[in-house]
Amino acid sequence: MDKANILKQERETTWRIELRKKIKNKDRTSIERVKMPEADPSERRRSFMEVNRGLTSEAAMTEASRCLDCPTPTCIEGCPVGINIPKFIKNIERGEFLEAARVLKETSSLPAVCGRVCPQEKQCEANCFYTRKLKKPAVAIGYLERFAADYERETGNISIPKKAASKNKKIACIGSGPAGLSFAGEMAKRGYDVTVFEALHEIGGVLKYGIPEFRLPNNIVDVEIESLKKLGVKFETNFIVGKTATIEELKQEGFEGFFVGSGAGLPRFMGIPGENLVGILSSNEYLTRVNLMEANKEDSDTPILKGKRVAVIGGGNTAMDSVRTALRLGAEKAMIIYRRSEEEMPARVEEIKHAKEEGVEFLTLQNPIEYLGDNKGYVRQIRVQRMKLGEPDASGRRRPIPVEGDEYLLDVDTVVVSVGVAPNPLIPQSMPDLKTTSWRTLEVDQESLQTSVPFMFAGGDIVRGGATVILAMGDGRKAANAMDQQLSKNLESSVKE
Repeated sequence: MDKANILKQERETTWRIELRKKIKNKDRTSIERVKMPEADPSERRRSFMEVNRGLTSEAAMTEASRCLDCPTPTCIEGCPVGINIPKFIKNIERGEFLEAARVLKETSSLPAVCGRVCPQEKQCEANCFYTRKLKKPAVAIGYLERFAADYERETGNISIPKKAASKNKKIACIGSGPAGLSFAGEMAKRGYDVTVFEALHEIGGVLKYGIPEFRLPNNIVDVEIESLKKLGVKFETNFIVGKTATIEELKQEGFEGFFVGSGAGLPRFMGIPGENLVGILSSNEYLTRVNLMEANKEDSDTPILKGKRVAVIGGGNTAMDSVRTALRLGAEKAMIIYRRSEEEMPARVEEIKHAKEEGVEFLTLQNPIEYLGDNKGYVRQIRVQRMKLGEPDASGRRRPIPVEGDEYLLDVDTVVVSVGVAPNPLIPQSMPDLKTTSWRTLEVDQESLQTSVPFMFAGGDIVRGGATVILAMGDGRKAANAMDQQLSKNLESSVKE
């Protein structure tokens, strides 16, 4: 360790000791958790403005002072990308905001994104000492992560992680969603020449087409991507691996390792009568048209039905995104239809809260069993079956059971189906040796994320079938580590020979 780092550690140790003298743990635990400022529901329900407004410096420092700096920081164990959470938070507490952002970037390629859309309440914050032992609200780790990343961007002092010496090896990343971007960033830091191939015209994958701007503004994603470019990552858009070029053709161009992060872009439907009526579409199509193709604008080349009575089927985050988007497109009545109770909804509590504040109606313990249309083929009604909860199923949630004879008709003019997705089949179809599961996801080694093809790794929704941004990012980081080890061993073997 060099002298500068030793001195820095000594200063940090001295600072910790002095701070401990000033603020005792009892005082820290008496501080109430910060509340996130939000745009007024009456304004935001018709606007794509970002709902959460971010913390002030003073609020962030106060919240950071709640952190007890535990000897064994279990919060890190709950983070799929292994962020050094106490370290970045303590930097915020002492006002070193840029250093906090730098710490985040040691392990996370997308801190401003994670600070907005990751379910911290189920991950790092669920493992916080406050939650586990004190039964109090956890330190607002997600809010603080967003604050540090936003401060860095807004001041223009954006740091780029250090890169290792070039390994002169070309790596291909298929898909520019969170898994692909995380993988690309990690491999670039390790000295690899990384190219990301994206099928669409915009980089970002689900971050761009799947998450509305009122939750994740596109310019936030663009800044994170620009940082990756400065790190050396190259991007090719409108490039469909398997069609524009095959894996074999890319190998001939010198690519030695491949990561598949092509996501789960195929929508699932329920298979009930009337699903082919006009006005019934998947959440994938609905959100992609609005978020990526600007279908909400009057002069759009890809317009979308702006229904007045919109029903969204499902209870996950994508369903919440869809129903809240419907309001912003002018819906007079926007409804969630979900076959279980609100307690079983997989959506984040914050998203459900925001939807309710904006006027979304929740029809829980109800399930569509048929769509009815007019003589022109447009959907006009849903036959809804009331449900009750039985014993828990394989997911651990209580199984919904129809209440016999309890049905009614609900007037609608647009239906958005958000009941799950299936993986993109193009890569498996183009590679017969690539093994898939019964769910059509890619079969991988759970430790390394290596597929049945030795030079190919995979992560994110193409493996999980549908998960969170941070889990996909964790996969990207894990796969990068495994691929680096494999390629390094191959290099060592060739040198010995």
